[in-house]
Amino acid sequence: MPRLDRPGFRRAVLLAGLLLALLPENVQAAEVTIDGTQLRVDGSPFRVRGAAGDGPLPELAALGATTVRNYGGDPGALLDAAQAAGLKVIVGLWVEHPRRGVDYADRAFVERQLAAFRVIVERYRTHPALLMWGIGNEVESELADTSAVWPALEEVAAMVKRLDPAHPTIAVLAETGTDKVARLKAAAPHIDVLGINTYGDAVYSVEARARDQGWTGPIVITELGALGQWQAATAPWGAPFELTSTQRAIQLRRYLAALEPNGPGAILFLWGDKQEVTPTWHSLRLPTGEWTEASESMAEAWGGRTPDGNHAPRIAALRFRDTESAPFASWPATGGAVVLEANDPDGDALQTRWYVMSESTDRGVAGDAERRPQIHEGAVVEGDSRGARIAGLPPGRYRIFVDLRDGRGAAASANLPFEIR
Repeated sequence: MPRLDRPGFRRAVLLAGLLLALLPENVQAAEVTIDGTQLRVDGSPFRVRGAAGDGPLPELAALGATTVRNYGGDPGALLDAAQAAGLKVIVGLWVEHPRRGVDYADRAFVERQLAAFRVIVERYRTHPALLMWGIGNEVESELADTSAVWPALEEVAAMVKRLDPAHPTIAVLAETGTDKVARLKAAAPHIDVLGINTYGDAVYSVEARARDQGWTGPIVITELGALGQWQAATAPWGAPFELTSTQRAIQLRRYLAALEPNGPGAILFLWGDKQEVTPTWHSLRLPTGEWTEASESMAEAWGGRTPDGNHAPRIAALRFRDTESAPFASWPATGGAVVLEANDPDGDALQTRWYVMSESTDRGVAGDAERRPQIHEGAVVEGDSRGARIAGLPPGRYRIFVDLRDGRGAAASANLPFEIR
């Protein structure tokens, strides 16, 4: 779940508060309605375009985004910051997952959860940045029997609609499954919009698959990613191969083009950074805050602009020097080397950072938090813009990472898995 407690976000919230203080006192909640498969805001067609996460919202809006999504917690600061940036918010209500031990036959738990949601809805239902209420996220995931999930989602959605009939509800599924959409539609009539988290080439068919199960209303891709780790090929020891930031941007361009102008809305994952297999797998920004080429993909699709019209560095190739055709390496204790081919479209001088991390052994499911692996200081004994040499590591499984920064706020990243025998 994205974190909203970073210093940069807090500064953005303070700025948003100052800007909101200048707004007219009669700012009203937007009127959000459904017209067939489309959303309308104050009577005008509204395209959901944006990202989930806690990166800078003015920058997201400048890319042409209209929407930001969160997953739970008190959304007040996010709503205020979004209003100042000209964005709408899909406000998440974190419906707890049965796979994490909750029992929806336990009425005491159900009532506590409903009471917490009631406070949020009553407090923020008139906020002008509110677009929709997100009823859970992948609550059905990792379950052999999902029968308890659908009435649980309906109970939350029905309560929300009683408290706030002016804003749609959206339930978010982990892909369509063979019958997930049909079961949601049958059991939860108070869900207005279908949200689907989908990754990789599944995006091309996701709308048709949802319609085949009977969904007739609006659809939003509530998490869109270039490749899920569960979809990726792996090294012999199970380490999945990650796309470079350049490869990821190329894929996102294709997916966004397929969704424009009349397909489902699109929310990219993740506007910020998150450890999930690696710190960069789903991250549209580096942990140090720089944006990657994915921002260009969004700006091109949505008619926006990157900061100062800047372009991110490109990585043409990162490969092992001694086994150039292999996406992994198995080295003796003496180690080995990698070769980098990269450039910057604007001719900016690139700052190169190499580092080695242990291969992650803390693998969550359905987005659960993961511990960031150890960085091995000193493992990169030589490194520059053309490559690096690794030595001095004990036997084990690792990844070699490279980050490239252009000094103007943009960056590129790549990594390769290897083992020391």
